Amino acid sequence: MRSAKLLLLSCCAPCSCAVIEKLHGEGRGFAVLFYNPNITPFAEYEKRKEENKKFCAGLGVEFFDLDYDNAGWLAAVRGLENEPERGARCRKCFEFRLSRAARFARERGFDGLSSVLGVSRHKNMADVNAAAKAAAAREGLIYDDTNWRKGGLEERRVALIAREKLYEQTYCGCEFSQKARGVK
Repeated sequence: MRSAKLLLLSCCAPCSCAVIEKLHGEGRGFAVLFYNPNITPFAEYEKRKEENKKFCAGLGVEFFDLDYDNAGWLAAVRGLENEPERGARCRKCFEFRLSRAARFARERGFDGLSSVLGVSRHKNMADVNAAAKAAAAREGLIYDDTNWRKGGLEERRVALIAREKLYEQTYCGCEFSQKARGVK
């Protein structure tokens, strides 16, 4: 079942650009939400948000962002700091962010939710989908579980990153994955 008004949770412009372009090209009723309290430092968060916002503005796509709640996110993942990427910390992070996104979607009159959190090869798509389905169900929403890695979207994503000169980061944003990858 397809939603009439979809909210797309975006982690960054490079992961979401091809999806945003596709949905826009299809004439879908949708908007983009940037809710990523996991991203540190704050300057990195702002850089990613502004890049995402700029890409959406270029297509005339409605863009929302929620407050930066890094303290709330840290509380949600407490005790999982040493978990590897794709592990229990990532699952908890997805649950935290997607629950808030689903609540926002319901409050704003969206009937569907989707996410690009699983686009990165560093993330487990099944974990993202499980968290998103549960969050959507709690809020009475349709979850669009399209695999945004398929159907030529990965190739289009790479082309758009180059064409638009999008800022590409080397880590998901989480301070714990930064340390594991040696990012300063």
